[in-house]
Amino acid sequence: MLTLNINGKDQELDVPADMPLLWVLRDVAHLTGTKFGCGMAQCGACTVHVDGAPLRSCITPATAVAHGQKILTIEGLSRDGSHPVQQAWAELDVVQCGYCQSGQIMSAAALLAKIPKPTDSDIDQGLSGNICRCGTYPRIRAAVKRAAEIGRG
Repeated sequence: MLTLNINGKDQELDVPADMPLLWVLRDVAHLTGTKFGCGMAQCGACTVHVDGAPLRSCITPATAVAHGQKILTIEGLSRDGSHPVQQAWAELDVVQCGYCQSGQIMSAAALLAKIPKPTDSDIDQGLSGNICRCGTYPRIRAAVKRAAEIGRG
């Protein structure tokens, strides 16, 4: 049994010690917003936050985050889409196919928590590990800037 703090709640889960966090979240905790993309931490679709920092859940064993760290998934960012990043994504119609977007949003939220008014360079660097096969990068960048504005009120 492993105790994980997911989206603010401690959960006891019966999982193998080497099970990747991604599969614990999706298959055991039934939080399917975090996506499987490449399985090698190259695409960013599986991005979640651990203690506020973006983490690739596809290669991280669940036991690595079972020591009181706080795991935040896209479902925990906000249930109603009220997080500034989610608002900006909807307002600017960022999504094309949508597959990578939960990872993009989680990386953007982590970036804005660290740098509330990011430059283009900050955005490029902060989201560099997230691949969008549809090429919506200009809309993603605009949405990060818009989310920063929303966050500042």
